[in-house]
Amino acid sequence: MRIKWHGHACFEISNRDTTIVIDPHDGKSIGIKPPSATADLVLITHNHYDHNAVRSIDGNFRTYVMKNGRFSFNNIPFYGLNTYHDDDSGYIRGFNTMYRFTFEDMTFCHCGDIGDIPSGKVINAIKEVDFLFVPVGGTYTMENPELRKFIELVNPRIIIPMHYRFGGLTIPVKDVDHFLQMIPEESIDYVGNSIDITKDELPEYKECWVFDRN
Repeated sequence: MRIKWHGHACFEISNRDTTIVIDPHDGKSIGIKPPSATADLVLITHNHYDHNAVRSIDGNFRTYVMKNGRFSFNNIPFYGLNTYHDDDSGYIRGFNTMYRFTFEDMTFCHCGDIGDIPSGKVINAIKEVDFLFVPVGGTYTMENPELRKFIELVNPRIIIPMHYRFGGLTIPVKDVDHFLQMIPEESIDYVGNSIDITKDELPEYKECWVFDRN
């Protein structure tokens, strides 16, 4: 299975049979290169322009926008979890759907633009996932104190930061170093633009994987 970062909150997760793209942007409107991906399934966590640019993705794909509840695609089980994009019960920026799914015997949770620590029910649904894709740039999402508590509650095996300032990104968020200051240096692994991984290759100890954009 391969995990690839297309910048901002857009990730591509694939095996030989299925390619999933989450939160595509169009590149130009946020100052970075557009994604280059052909998908079978596109998941949208919320309907903001930097997360819902399905026109930037190739392929004859199915799209789910903020799809809550349990569903499946190509025998992959998904669970869409309703959360808030702010710390005021969605009053400021609306709702956000986190997606939990199991793929190649590994568990994933893409948090989208989560703005507040979710309910205990949601935490229990994503607890101890193998991969937690979490926004770390602040401004529109949780800041470091809340992020620390959220990550401790979820207790993932691998943290993957996203939604932070890099390159020519025009969205006013902080860079990843602001987040990494609270991660033990020995736990940080710079993995490049993509990584191939199997269940047997998952690290024994918790890690934070930082992707870069080619």
